[in-house]
Amino acid sequence: MAAAAGEKFALTIPSDTEAGMAAQNRILKSLERLGYTERDLFGMRLALEEALVNAIKHGNKRSEDKVVRVMCQLDEESARVVIRDQGEGFDPGDVPDPTAEENLDRPCGRGIMLMRSFMTEVTYADSGREVTLVKDRTIG
Repeated sequence: MAAAAGEKFALTIPSDTEAGMAAQNRILKSLERLGYTERDLFGMRLALEEALVNAIKHGNKRSEDKVVRVMCQLDEESARVVIRDQGEGFDPGDVPDPTAEENLDRPCGRGIMLMRSFMTEVTYADSGREVTLVKDRTIG
């Protein structure tokens, strides 16, 4: 059987969580075709959902005038997804550590921690308006 070819595509979605879920599902279906493990897919699902919801809700504040851009480069070795909103941005370093004693009862920061724990690499650019998620495929 021939190896599946990689995919490169870009999506522009409205600031709507349903559109975010549709984008997430398209990416996951591609990764499934490329042979990513259930564990990889689980981690990608969590990270994508968190990043897309953050862009829609916190970045664009669900504004109908703003869009979220999603750029994907997927192949059998790694997945790179760049999610960019049109919000005011933020400093990821200012987000409280959710594992610190004083923040255990606060919900903020957990999503970033989750993304970092499931992805190979998470980086922010353009004052936090852009996040890049990289997941190296697990073999086996």
